[in-house]
Order: sequence, then structure tokens, then C-alpha cells
Amino acid sequence: MTAQDNRAGIWLMIGAVAALTVQDGLSRHLAGEYTVWQTIMIRYWFFAGFVLLLALRQPQGLRAAVTTRRPGLNLARAVLHISEICLIVASFTLIGLINTHAVFAVCPLLVAALSGPVLGERVGLARWLAIGAGFCGILIILRPGSDLFSPLALLALGSAALFALYSVLTRLATRAEPSFVAFFWSGILGAVLMSAIGIWFWQPMPLEDWGLTVANGGFAILANWLVIRCYTRAEANVVQPFAYLQLVFVMLMGVAVFGEPLQLATLIGAAVVVGAGLVTLVRVGRTKGA
Repeated sequence: MTAQDNRAGIWLMIGAVAALTVQDGLSRHLAGEYTVWQTIMIRYWFFAGFVLLLALRQPQGLRAAVTTRRPGLNLARAVLHISEICLIVASFTLIGLINTHAVFAVCPLLVAALSGPVLGERVGLARWLAIGAGFCGILIILRPGSDLFSPLALLALGSAALFALYSVLTRLATRAEPSFVAFFWSGILGAVLMSAIGIWFWQPMPLEDWGLTVANGGFAILANWLVIRCYTRAEANVVQPFAYLQLVFVMLMGVAVFGEPLQLATLIGAAVVVGAGLVTLVRVGRTKGA
């Protein structure tokens, strides 16, 4: 990768996290007005349409592009993914965007912790110390004794844990077959599973909320497309730190759009979690470069 490619990748990642932030804001609003199940179901319809369109454009043909040798693993990934999304959107409506994302920022540390037992990767002392520091940051955010230190906070933490396991299983799946196969079946199986659940919670929507729903699906597609473009243009270890900008964007949206309070402890704790995540990322990059 050239320096120009990496710069383009950085801007693509920034665009992706900006699109994800808007998507999260729309999901928070729609899930609060209707249900989490309906909101996520319709978003998955858009996602499934997107991956199907990509599959049809694959040079080797649809069947060859999506044939999987590990259907059970892909089904498990789909279940984890829809569970993670449902938990995080529910958390948006109950403890807010800012608090949810501040806790969810621990996800890369959980990926690092799981990479040892699941993938057989070596997790050194420095990375374990960073993981421990990240969880100290979570305690700073939750502030034991405060209103936020409640079972509701487990929604965000549980979402981070599920997404970390999903990410690790995705890495496991892509060892045996192309990454597009895993991406495709996440969208298709997720849409099928969410439809089986969400259709029972259907509520009619006025035209203006259909507009927001379409926008929600559109931003989901845009974010996924930007991420794909990002990783085809740039090195992952270069662009990944910029993914943490989503926390900054979410804080701005939470305060400006939803009137959420921004506590000093949340800022300090989020800084500790993000710092620990960046240390882990640097260690992983050095290990790969060795």
C-alpha cells in the first residue's frame, strides 16, 4: 500500500464511522418510537439486498461466490450478530448513545482476549495489561454507586462481548474461505432470522417515519460500502485507530440531537478504554510486522 492509498483509506474510515453514527441515531429514534425488533428487521432487509447485489456482481458467479463449507459456523455468526445489534439498539433507548458507545469501546480489547483461546493466537503480558486497563476505564464510566451502574449497563457490555465473539469467529471463518462468503451469509441469514422474529412485532408507520427507516437502511449500506472500500485501499493497522472517532461523533450527536448529558467520568473512562485499545492495536501491529 502506498501513502496515498493509506490517506484515502483513512478518509474512507472517517466517512464510515460518520455514517454509522447517523445510523445509530436513526436506530435510537425508531426503536424508541416502535420496537427494536421491527427496526433491526427492516435494517437487515437493506443489508441483505446490499450483499445480494454484491454477490450478483462477483466475477466468478453467484453460486461460486457464496458457497460455504462451514454453514454451522456462519449460522452461529449470524445469531451472534443479530443478538449484538438488538442489544446495542435496546441500550441506545435505555441508557443513551453516549453511555452505550463509551462502554462498547471495550470491544477491541475483548477481541484481543478471545483471540487466544479461540484462534490460538499469543496474547502477551502487555496486551493483558491493556485489557485490564480497559476494564478499569469501564468502571470509571459506570461509576459504581451511580444510576448508570445498573443491570441496564450490561446491555452495552453484553453487546460488546457478542460482537467480539462474532469478530473472532469471522476471522476463523475467513481462514477457510473468502471473506465475502462470511459477509454474504451474515446479511442473508441475519435477515431471515430477524424477519422470523420482527414480523410478530410489526407496527404501522406514517410516511415520515418510513422516510427515516429508508434513511436508516441507506446509511447502513453506505457504512458497509465505505468499510469495504477502506480495507481494499489501505492497511488495517493504519486505518483502525480512526474507527475510534465514532465515539467522538456519537458524543456530539448525543448532546446536540438527543440532549444526553456528557459526564466528566464518561470522558475520562472513554479515554482510558480507547487508549488501552490503541495500545493493543500497536502491539498486534508490531507482532504482525515482526
